[in-house]
Amino acid sequence: MAARFSLLLLLLLASCGDLPEPFLGNPGSAGRVLSQPPTPRLAVPVPDNALLTDAASRQFADALAASLQTQEIPAFSETPRATDWRLIATAHVEGSSIVPLFKVVDPSGKDRGQIAGAQVSAQAWAGASPVTIGSAAMEAAPKISSLLTSIQTAAMHADPNSLFNRPAKVNIAQVTGAPGDGNLSLTKQMKTKLAALGPMVQDSATGADFIVQGDVKLVPIPGHQQRVEIQWSVKTAAGDERGKVVQLNDIPAGSLDHYWADVAMVVATEAAGGVNDVILRQSGRKDTPTASPAAAVHGQAQGPLVEGHKAGVEPVR
Repeated sequence: MAARFSLLLLLLLASCGDLPEPFLGNPGSAGRVLSQPPTPRLAVPVPDNALLTDAASRQFADALAASLQTQEIPAFSETPRATDWRLIATAHVEGSSIVPLFKVVDPSGKDRGQIAGAQVSAQAWAGASPVTIGSAAMEAAPKISSLLTSIQTAAMHADPNSLFNRPAKVNIAQVTGAPGDGNLSLTKQMKTKLAALGPMVQDSATGADFIVQGDVKLVPIPGHQQRVEIQWSVKTAAGDERGKVVQLNDIPAGSLDHYWADVAMVVATEAAGGVNDVILRQSGRKDTPTASPAAAVHGQAQGPLVEGHKAGVEPVR
């Protein structure tokens, strides 16, 4: 049975978007302000120096916010709140073209960096059609995302208390849904296997950077078999899901009704690698996930100002 479980599929699904949460973990005073309610957001005020009419400027702010939301950034085209980051859009003339510019400003008003968008013909920009405005916003969104990632990375590198510079504190919650002694065995083995990979595994959720929750479901299938699905969700202490490792396997019905024994060890060994990938990427210390040879990996790293997003789970062939 343990040998069969060594072939479990692993699906690593970090929340969508190529952007880590800003100041994740124990980030210092600025990050603590950002981590408190209301959720950190990126406000996109209507630009007043983008060489557009008032109506077109409002349309541009709306298009930028919508395009950034596709990057999993909670961006909103409205007047900034005190705790909001801001995206200031401007534009300048270069020959017969217009170049949009985008500056990121933190809640304290500090300029944290800027990027230039693609050139647009002056005639098209003056016309300000929905297609022109929308295309400029869509083209700029990934660049803005990359800028936010750079800002977050620099902050984590500079902060000695950030997760980039210290091991993550992880609480392994009691596994649920397993028959027999599965809940106890899986919880115990996950604590052991994940601790061996570097995170500081603790019994209490108090002060934890991440909570790992395992859930087991058994579904009857034809041929006197059961399909076992084990999901390991990695969440922040606030409850936002940051990644998920999913294991699937078909077993003879009733095989795990009593003792899991070596099966729990094999399951935890494989799942711990995927869980650790999520933690490392959320800590800004890993760009490309790794997993066991039987694993299929999906998802991208988080980014500044990203809220939790639960990606769909699909079996991988």
